[in-house]
Amino acid sequence: MLPKAELHCHIEGAAPPALALKQANKYGVDISSRVRDGRFVWVDFPDFLSCYDLVASLFRNEEDYARLAEDYLSSLARDGSIYAEFFTSPDHAAKAGISPRAYTAGLAEGMRRANAKTGIEARMIVTGVRHFGVESVVAAARFAASCREPLVTGFGMAGNESVGEVEDFVRAFGIAREAGLGITIHAGEIEGWQSVEAALDHIRPSRIGHGVRAIENPALVARIAAEGVVLEVCPGSNVSVGVFANYASHPLRRLHDAGCKVTVSSDDPPYFDTTLAREYETARREFGFDEARLLGLTRTAIEAAFVDRKTRATLMEKVDAAARLAQGDRRRS
Repeated sequence: MLPKAELHCHIEGAAPPALALKQANKYGVDISSRVRDGRFVWVDFPDFLSCYDLVASLFRNEEDYARLAEDYLSSLARDGSIYAEFFTSPDHAAKAGISPRAYTAGLAEGMRRANAKTGIEARMIVTGVRHFGVESVVAAARFAASCREPLVTGFGMAGNESVGEVEDFVRAFGIAREAGLGITIHAGEIEGWQSVEAALDHIRPSRIGHGVRAIENPALVARIAAEGVVLEVCPGSNVSVGVFANYASHPLRRLHDAGCKVTVSSDDPPYFDTTLAREYETARREFGFDEARLLGLTRTAIEAAFVDRKTRATLMEKVDAAARLAQGDRRRS
């Protein structure tokens, strides 16, 4: 199978309905109104958030989070994924009644189980929630910088893009950068191109989560390409929540052809009826990415991954081996 890599997934949002139902049964919570025919039920973005929070509340201890991480990563590996990063949230941990350290330890255990079982490599990106305020994001950065979990290699910020100014959060990102963590930030999803520009100006990230609204400003697209900032694009998510009406209007291919470094990810996969494998298939079917370009998506993701050099080299060799195999198949045909 084509080797794949994911850079943008919220771990609480990766719990499939079957696992959510098991957790609901474990804690005696009725979520029958939120699951129908094996799918989560929500009608608009606020309702999606409500459904998301309900399911997230079903994970309450280290073993719950270990099971979640193992389930998610194992499913990726079955579809040919060799690497994944996911967002964690100390704020969600607190809401679940578990300390950020125990939460992170549980996830790390699940990651190690999945690695032992399938070989998939994975890392965590601690995120602050923008609409919880500056001090909350600073606290998340301080935790990321001090948690001493080697599988935590990045820091980012998610949440409502319309709350506050990006420059308000410079201090948090400074703490993370000084600790040697990779930097990414959600921008250009619900808000327009200005949010992407502000992120570049004030945060100087190596990656931007989504970033697709940059297409509204050709000069900004050119800047992203020139600076080599990687975009963590989630087409299925963008269409599901109405950022774009359909794939025909989605700018993934236009950003790629303009020289931007793009990757594809699943964001909150079961909520948007997608998987990482389906996102790659969407890139092929809807955006005309041939096999070489699909491998290019993986290559870009590995180059942008928040990993050490040795791990990156090992992952890249897997991509190169797949490219050589594909080239040999073409020659024989």
